[in-house]
Amino acid sequence: MMKSTITLLLLFVCQPILFAQYKQDKLLFGVAYYDEYMPYERLEKDVAMMKESGINYVRIAESTWSTVEPQDNVFDFHHIDRVLDAMHKGGIKVIIGTPTYAVPTWLVRKYPDILVTTPQGQRQYGARQNMDITNVHFRFHAERVIRKMMEHVKNHPAIIGYQIDNETKAYQTSGENVQKAFVQYMKTKFKTLAHINKAFGLDYWSNRINNWEDFPSVNGSINASLKAEFEKFQRDLVTDYLAWQSKIVKEYAKPTQFVTQNFDLDWRGYSYGIQTDVDHFAAAKSLDVAGIDIYHPTQESLTGIEISLGGDIARSMKAGKNYFVIETEAQGFPQWTPFPNQLRLQAFSHLASGANMIGYWHWHSTHNAIETYWKGLLSHDFEPNPTYLEAQTIGKDFKRLSDKLIDLKKKNEVAILFSNEAQTAFNSFSFGWGARERYNDILRPIYDALYKMNVSVDMIDPSTNFSYGENEFGKYKMIVVPALYAASDALMNKLNQFVKDGGHVVYTFKSGFSDENVKVRSSIQPGLANEVCGISYSQFTIPNGVSLKNDPYKVGSAENKVHTWMELITPTTAEVLAYYDHPQWGKYAAITQNHFGKGYATYIGCVTTPVLTEQILKQALVKSNLWGKEQELAFPLITKSGINNQGKTLRYFFNYSGSPKTFKYNYKNGTELLSNKTVTADESISIEAWGFKIIEEN
Repeated sequence: MMKSTITLLLLFVCQPILFAQYKQDKLLFGVAYYDEYMPYERLEKDVAMMKESGINYVRIAESTWSTVEPQDNVFDFHHIDRVLDAMHKGGIKVIIGTPTYAVPTWLVRKYPDILVTTPQGQRQYGARQNMDITNVHFRFHAERVIRKMMEHVKNHPAIIGYQIDNETKAYQTSGENVQKAFVQYMKTKFKTLAHINKAFGLDYWSNRINNWEDFPSVNGSINASLKAEFEKFQRDLVTDYLAWQSKIVKEYAKPTQFVTQNFDLDWRGYSYGIQTDVDHFAAAKSLDVAGIDIYHPTQESLTGIEISLGGDIARSMKAGKNYFVIETEAQGFPQWTPFPNQLRLQAFSHLASGANMIGYWHWHSTHNAIETYWKGLLSHDFEPNPTYLEAQTIGKDFKRLSDKLIDLKKKNEVAILFSNEAQTAFNSFSFGWGARERYNDILRPIYDALYKMNVSVDMIDPSTNFSYGENEFGKYKMIVVPALYAASDALMNKLNQFVKDGGHVVYTFKSGFSDENVKVRSSIQPGLANEVCGISYSQFTIPNGVSLKNDPYKVGSAENKVHTWMELITPTTAEVLAYYDHPQWGKYAAITQNHFGKGYATYIGCVTTPVLTEQILKQALVKSNLWGKEQELAFPLITKSGINNQGKTLRYFFNYSGSPKTFKYNYKNGTELLSNKTVTADESISIEAWGFKIIEEN
């Protein structure tokens, strides 16, 4: 009899994680490649065209379960073999993906319960990622196909690493089996129902649970605490599932081969913000290298913000280690067909954030099915096109400059603290009356403002690897904390200590409002931050035509607005930086700053316009002595820097606009690597439209 999924997960947790000794000696530049999708035989020609464009790896097999196992326990690896042999002959390396994120028809026919049950009912067959990742039948067959594949390919010399699954999530799994596992999880974590009833306030509307056998399905719950805990449990399922796959693959992988995963971000038609459904930092623990998929607008809408955000998240997952961009677009949606120079600009922008790999999804455009009009590096005719020809220049520069550009190390003095728990809690209430803004709508304007001011950041996740003073808080001068709606006393106290020791915390509204169980604190708001921030409030409202009194940040009347939410703040020890301009609310503070211990706490009690947000953060940066040479430039001129393998400072300068830009180079003498020309301090440098420079200091 098969063991239950929850038992398997508990068994795995006790196992040590072994990490590969993978050593990357050159930048990886590649594509996803699907021999299975080709309308005619062209493998040798594809290899030749890849070599011409400098592609040195391909990623294969992650969506091919029905091809490699066409019937139950009948395996066919000829597509994989063909590609492995052809790529090896051509000197191109291969990353193999486990094929588990799209289940075959025979498996669903045999075990219909494999299809995930969500609060909206059971999913239908057809789409990918429609399975219950905890289902024992799915797990059995997924493990078997992984092991069969690994046994078959493990000794092939072309393979440099493995990708487990694909953009994995729990897919809202909440069927009976998952509800039972959740009850077991609650027993383990909270021990008693009395503890749960009190912590979650379940007396409300007679939701109290008095017997474990009476524990109801969470699908119909109106209790935000219980729903938030269930979503955390679902994220844990993803973490455990990926760790389970990683362990299987590592049984076969060579010590020099890596295991990675392509995490994705919150999606708004492109990669937008923190992923709600996965705890990336926890899930990345079982990986050798963090991988990420970053998709973004191009043409006039290309800003580089999504590239930078995704990179900062991925780099921070593994405490500053370099990461892989496993998927990004070459052409993508029709509206994303890149202008000339943009493909190059995008590729080197990834490197500037610490990427060691750029991978396009995908090599060729498919000729049928749902992604027909998501175009690859090649169009439907497979012939060279402007995007492919531009990729050739990237491949050549990657090869020529690998030793200078690989393994860029970054050290930042500013961080953004984000929290999946706060995100879940904040999104549950949508400000309490159905506002459209979500957690990422608060985080992104903050990130965007810092990016446009050329302030590089790390991302801190308090749920993992968290220890004040040990490579976490202590290395920063300023931490920005957007909408930390749910937070433990321990986390709030660590932020308080950070300020006391000389750091600067910038809070937004709703921070510290509830504890880690989404139970609103009964103390003076903003909870445990009230003393550090030097403020209190007990009321809040929805602004209607409210601005800041006397335009304190000099942004003009159109930008000097607050919207969506405003807290009516009374200062205790804080300096008021801005009051509301309103006949009734004018006595209340909107933005404050408090000196506490050796540091400062800035509190933003309302939603501000992007321009206003930027000015508020600028003031905080100046106060923290963080306004330097980089801030002499501003968007569309973006600069990023780090230390390369030669111990030299590398500086990237990007022009995210359709017109040439000129700036004064205010750093040490160096060499511009693309042109191999000497650059001197105070020299005037011009960058073409959608162009960039890379300068290595002497």
